[in-house]
Amino acid sequence: MATADDLKFQEFDDAANLLAANPDATTISIDEPVEIPKNQHSRLQEPGREEDDELLGTDDSDKTELLAGQKKSAPFWTFEYYQTFFDVDTYQVLDRIKGSVFPVPGKNFVRLYIRSNPDLYGPFWICATLVFTIAVSGNLSNFFIHLGKPTYHYVPEFRKVSIAATTIYAYAWLVPLALWGFLMWRNSKVMNIVSYSFLEIVCVYGYSLFIYIPTAILWIIPQKVVRWVLVVFSLCLSGSVLVMTFWPAVRDDNRRIAVATVATILLLHALLAVGCLVGHCPSFSLISCFLAQVAC
Repeated sequence: MATADDLKFQEFDDAANLLAANPDATTISIDEPVEIPKNQHSRLQEPGREEDDELLGTDDSDKTELLAGQKKSAPFWTFEYYQTFFDVDTYQVLDRIKGSVFPVPGKNFVRLYIRSNPDLYGPFWICATLVFTIAVSGNLSNFFIHLGKPTYHYVPEFRKVSIAATTIYAYAWLVPLALWGFLMWRNSKVMNIVSYSFLEIVCVYGYSLFIYIPTAILWIIPQKVVRWVLVVFSLCLSGSVLVMTFWPAVRDDNRRIAVATVATILLLHALLAVGCLVGHCPSFSLISCFLAQVAC
């Protein structure tokens, strides 16, 4: 029968003897966590790949697609289907507006602000606010210019609302649609092309228009030079958001096609800015009348 001393834990000297006989033997302690050398991680990373993932937003794309696939999407004819496009809080909208007004060089707007939860709430209300801002500031500017003239009789120009709404909403939806189709087509031709979703492109264009709201308010100042300076400043600021977002997606394509794509994006954006100023400024009466007749 075993005694109490036999059941106690005992210290073994075999390990010390074995280490003395073979000092180069490998030992493992359960108290110390296993650490992987840093140089092994660096060998697993391809050079320049981390930067590309950060710009293109492909680092967590597989996880995002996996989580998105687990969600059950409602039928498109139900209210719940469209409710998901407006499922965003105030802090997210303000953060995205701040990101569009103060773009960070080398950072992708979609990856930083949009990809986790793209929405239509911000772009819709930004476009609506811009429409009424241009219309109201245009009427006020016309009123202040002719103020004090005895022959002047103020008549509100409500047609500016319809002109501005048609132009801005057509730009905010049709241009992203064309760009999305182009990126999808190039994605089928070139494997390295990263294509954004249509909703993400709409978000980028919608939030990039926010800078024109305070600009349109300042267009009340009856100085053409000030107005053009404001337009150029807003165009450079919002255009930089578009360039930093879409250039990483097309830079692996043919050089001419990539440059032409970015140039077309900037050209259409410049046409919108100049068109808003031309429709706003009363001095361009011929163009304003032509746009008003086309809208009617």
